[in-house]
Amino acid sequence: MLNYVWLALILLGFASAVYLDVSDISSNKFRNNDQLECSVEIPEKFQNEQTFDTKILISKNSFQKFYNQSVENDLIVPVKLTRTNQRNLFTAFIKTDNSTPELWKEIAAATGKEDDIIGKIKITSTTDSTKYSGFIVLETVSFVYLKKVTNEAIKIAGTAVEIALGLIGLMAMWLGVMKVAEDAGLIKIIANFIKPVTKKIFPEIPADHPAIGSMVMNISANMLGLGNAATPFGLKAMEELDSLNPNKGTATNSMITFLAINTAGLTLIPATAIAVRAAAGSSDPTIIIGTTMFAAFCATLTGLTTAKLFHLISAGKEKFVETIKRNLKKIFTVIFALVLIAILISVGAMNIFSLLFNETSFNAFKKIIEIISVIAIPVIIVSFIGFGAYKKVKVYEQFVEGAKEGFNIAVRIIPYLVAMLVAIAIFRAGGAMNNWLVPILKIVTDPLGMPAEALPMALMRPLSGSGSLGIMAEIMKVHGPDSFIGILVSTFFGSTETTFYVLAVYFGAVNVNLAVTFFLSS
Repeated sequence: MLNYVWLALILLGFASAVYLDVSDISSNKFRNNDQLECSVEIPEKFQNEQTFDTKILISKNSFQKFYNQSVENDLIVPVKLTRTNQRNLFTAFIKTDNSTPELWKEIAAATGKEDDIIGKIKITSTTDSTKYSGFIVLETVSFVYLKKVTNEAIKIAGTAVEIALGLIGLMAMWLGVMKVAEDAGLIKIIANFIKPVTKKIFPEIPADHPAIGSMVMNISANMLGLGNAATPFGLKAMEELDSLNPNKGTATNSMITFLAINTAGLTLIPATAIAVRAAAGSSDPTIIIGTTMFAAFCATLTGLTTAKLFHLISAGKEKFVETIKRNLKKIFTVIFALVLIAILISVGAMNIFSLLFNETSFNAFKKIIEIISVIAIPVIIVSFIGFGAYKKVKVYEQFVEGAKEGFNIAVRIIPYLVAMLVAIAIFRAGGAMNNWLVPILKIVTDPLGMPAEALPMALMRPLSGSGSLGIMAEIMKVHGPDSFIGILVSTFFGSTETTFYVLAVYFGAVNVNLAVTFFLSS
């Protein structure tokens, strides 16, 4: 299944880029070789200089008429002018900034200089001794989206390798710690402690298997917002799960169920989203704690239910129908109970302290979670290594053995990470999401009352963490962090993970063939 998703991302991104570029060229969106009226100021001290800094003025009416795009005020643009051999003709170097019109930013990006635009200014008449009238012709721009696709694909391929290499140290440290804990028997103790829960969710895994302990550590780290620790624990869990896999290269039901939980993003304190809201001037940045917990809980429930349903489907139609009929009452009871628990938890996390106690108590609760997040990593390291020493494990030798394994895993995921991130970069840069996917989804989301402005965030979050962070910040800047849309996109960010990144990294760690329709594996 992921094979088709990957292929669709690439093809849609490329097709969108071609369509948009052809459309821009046919409409002459960037007004290539056309003359835009402007005024130039040349102070007397620069009258005889070959190169000098000055500014040009473009009226908002001229700009709007020329590009058919409005701007709020007249444009005063700093430029560096260089005289040419032709009289009254200058080469202009324009540096873009926050005040630069978006269209000019596109031109700068399309030329490959990121924030530079080169043009020619021709002076036609004199207003006074230092001010002149004329026109500017900007450099020719074409195939903007295809260039974006090329640049982003190359850039993200390097980024993918940097991400994987950045994991080497973390993987080596955490898998070294886990190796000590495993040899000391601590992982088995953890697995036995939560046996009543795990045997229901992961019936295929022996209750005392090391995979259980690794999964528990991963989920716990995610809940505390310890992403640096969660990934190594998760990759170790996938390694352990693969040891039980009779069909190497194909995802097992346990692997799929584990990733369904992992990508649901169940976090006690969505720290990043809260920090962005606070920076945007929110009067109550933490208001999203309850909404994110509820959304993540629902996502976890949906993921688990879907994974189990597909597992039953893969077993055959007769067994699927028989199982559903036999457990129908139990299924509805469990779902109702879980949804009720989710509501109580989310409402409680947001309101109980403020209703039953006071704001001080609520802030104390948040402070406790923050303190736990800070001390969790050193406590885990010291307690795991200390327990190993108590059990007379050769802690140094075992740590090194685990670290070697971590190094190998980090290197092994590079091809999978490159493949997935390049496809996502092509899809984003090609404009397929904003120009095709969003309009199609609006047909469904508009009747549900979901604002169209929030759709890009909902679509970007599973694809890119940094991309969705940028979209969230921009939406809150426009609509306000405490608006409905601001709270909605904050909840999106805090209640899920970058799904495709997780799939690429975790399945890549155990060489699962992503072309296999893994939802149907059994």
